[in-house]
Amino acid sequence: MASNSSTTRRIGDVAVSAIGLGGMPMSIEGRPDEARSIATIHAALDAGITLIDTADAYHLDSSDIGHNETLIAKALNSYGGDTSGVLVATKGGHLRPGGGAWTLDGSPKHLKQAAEDSLKRLGVDAIGLYQFHRPDPKTPYEESIGAIRDLLDAGKIRLAGISNANPDQIRQANDILGGRLVSVQNQFSPKFRSSEPELELCDELGIAFLPWSPLGGISNAGDLGTKHPAFHTLSAELGVSPQKLTLAWMLAKSPVVIPIPGSSRPETIRDSYSAIDLTLTPEQVAALDAA
Repeated sequence: MASNSSTTRRIGDVAVSAIGLGGMPMSIEGRPDEARSIATIHAALDAGITLIDTADAYHLDSSDIGHNETLIAKALNSYGGDTSGVLVATKGGHLRPGGGAWTLDGSPKHLKQAAEDSLKRLGVDAIGLYQFHRPDPKTPYEESIGAIRDLLDAGKIRLAGISNANPDQIRQANDILGGRLVSVQNQFSPKFRSSEPELELCDELGIAFLPWSPLGGISNAGDLGTKHPAFHTLSAELGVSPQKLTLAWMLAKSPVVIPIPGSSRPETIRDSYSAIDLTLTPEQVAALDAA
């Protein structure tokens, strides 16, 4: 795989910032007040971020479904600058009934209604990127992806992706979508590396790979350096945060990688975005790969 330090990368035919903003921490348990969240989104836009990741399930319980989508729409509408180049990626197929529980509904009926509801919350004519959130054991995978294909064909969504998928599902989804699969959003971090096969397949097929929880998740991101000594040591040598180093490492792995670190503070998303300016040597990347 070739490294790429460009500030932009591609999802389908759309150029986006090489690092995106993950919206989940702004809407689930422990979320900040709305003013700080909007300030975080505005800081991301100021920095140059043009990819914002959300989902209809980013909320507390069934009383505020789509909280994060609504929040992002509000932040974009209140931003003083041009937001026409911002790609908002949302997802459907997960539900959060309450108490922190996550459930699944990958039925075509649910996905099509969920997309309609997301359209309204985002206030757009077509969703920029719509991703099937997670396979549902109760629904054949081809039926779920068939619903995404139908949404794409109907012009309800401009781009189609999947999340939490294995290599077979990536190939199957791309086949069902007629070669139009543009993104795979899987968990990937220094701690969680079992998505390497999916990353490699995306690199081979030219499909964007969007690591979620790239810094280890909301509760672990601050301890990334202490839990992964190789990242701590090299970040200290380079005079950068372990978090910034981690994102630079991911960018160097393949030009299809676009990390989407979650953030709820302006200063953390600024630090994350600055990773696009950190170029690592092949030896440094190899050392982190082996860590």
